[in-house]
Amino acid sequence: MTTAPALLAISHGTSSPAGQAAVAALVDAVAQRLPGVTVRLGHVDVQQPDVAASLDAIPAGLPVVIVPLLLSAGYHVRVDLIEQSAGRDDVVIAPALGPDPRLVDALLARLEPLGLGPKDALVLAVAGSTDDRANEDCREIARMLSARLERDVTVGFLAAVDPRVDVAVAQAGVHAPRVVVADYLLAPGYFHDLAVRLAGGTAVADPLLDDREPPAALVELVIDRYLAGRGVAPV
Repeated sequence: MTTAPALLAISHGTSSPAGQAAVAALVDAVAQRLPGVTVRLGHVDVQQPDVAASLDAIPAGLPVVIVPLLLSAGYHVRVDLIEQSAGRDDVVIAPALGPDPRLVDALLARLEPLGLGPKDALVLAVAGSTDDRANEDCREIARMLSARLERDVTVGFLAAVDPRVDVAVAQAGVHAPRVVVADYLLAPGYFHDLAVRLAGGTAVADPLLDDREPPAALVELVIDRYLAGRGVAPV
């Protein structure tokens, strides 16, 4: 009998209890869909267990697919995960979650309660990275969201690169009666709080994960990244 590789979901990590609970709920939902698969949660920063400790907790000899719970492939995916998993030769690192159409599905679901009107301007708030390849992943999500809604979407960054969210909101509001901010962040925490502050009273959608049941689209996305990592065609 072949033993399925373990799924090690690695989040960025956050000091926010709400964010920690939201990410844990996503991983729990994934585990429920994968009976017989060892599913664990670790973190690349801020929280414990870190990547090394998480790998040490998985029995030696059991292959591992690391699924980054990160929306773009920046330094953590391209460097940290590789370096921190170098002690085992039976580890595969799956791609980051984004860009992917299912993330657009989740964004649209979070925008729905805000009642986006036909004349409203839309800003996509993203974390920002010193690695512009990660920023380009976020710009691609903005293009996908724009195509789905058939309207312009402006990207506003929270760190590392311009335009910042407050500038993007101000510029978008010059020619629109109302600005709405879509929150392209995985869970509550520092960056979501910063997005709300920088929006300056502008309506900000909830992050992709919160205290509600994790969106089915995100659960499917994590599972597909795992299956692809173990060489199985995504469902």
